[in-house]
Amino acid sequence: MRQLLFWSGFALVLPQALWVRRRAIRFEDAAGEQNGTIAGTGTRRLIAIGDSIIAGVGCRTLERACVGQTAASLARHLGSGIAWEAIGRTGATTRRILGSLVPRLPDARADFIIVSAGVNDITGLKTLPQWKQDLKSLLLALRQHSPDARIALLGIPPLHRFPRLPQPLRQIFGLRARGFDQAARALLEPGDVATYVPFDDSIQADAFAPDGYHPSEDSCTILGDEVARALLNAASPAHRPAGIDPPGLP
Repeated sequence: MRQLLFWSGFALVLPQALWVRRRAIRFEDAAGEQNGTIAGTGTRRLIAIGDSIIAGVGCRTLERACVGQTAASLARHLGSGIAWEAIGRTGATTRRILGSLVPRLPDARADFIIVSAGVNDITGLKTLPQWKQDLKSLLLALRQHSPDARIALLGIPPLHRFPRLPQPLRQIFGLRARGFDQAARALLEPGDVATYVPFDDSIQADAFAPDGYHPSEDSCTILGDEVARALLNAASPAHRPAGIDPPGLP
C-alpha cells in the first residue's frame, strides 16, 4: 500500500522533483585521506563502504565524518588502536556499491564494517524488490570478505525531515523511505553479526549540514558513537566490552 501511495503521489510532484534535481546544492566529499589510524594497544580494522555519508559529504574531513567518529568511539570503548578506511562514492546506488566499491576492499579482513546504502535507490526510483535483492547481495559479499566482522547497516535517513526537500515532495519521498527502512530491518535476522542502526526519526533541521541533505559534523559525532555501540553489541555477550549496554537500554 505504501508503495502504491508513493507512485500515485510522485506522478503529481514530478515537475517539483526535476526542479529540485536541477537546483540542488552539491557539496564535495570530505577532504583529506580516505584512511587513518588511531593509536592504541593492538589494532582493529574498520571499513566503511557506501554512499555520500561514507564519503563524508557535509563534513570538513573524514575524521569528523561518520567513519572517523565511529573509529574514535571504538578506540575509546575498546582501549585499542583502530585502523580505518572509507570507501565511499556520492550518488552510489546499492548495486553500484556492490559492483564498483566492493572490488576496492583491502585484502586484509576487517573487524568492523559500516554500510550506508539506499537513499540513491529511493531517489533513483529503484523498485523495493530490486533494492532488497541488491542489499542482500551486498551484505553477502561483505560477509564473504570478512566472515568474522561485525557489520553495522545504517538506517535509511528520514527523508521527510530533509530541509532542502520542498513539500509535498518531502513527504512523498519520506513515505517511500519508511518502506525501504522497514524492509532493510527485516533482512537482518536475530543473532546475525549484522546489526541495524536507525536514524532518529525526530531529527531537526539544525542536525543537517548546510546542504540540507547530509548530517552535520555534530550529528556525525552522535551517529559515530551509536554505530560504535551497535558494532560492539553485535558481539556475543562473552566478548562484549565492559560497560557497553545492549542497544536501547539506558
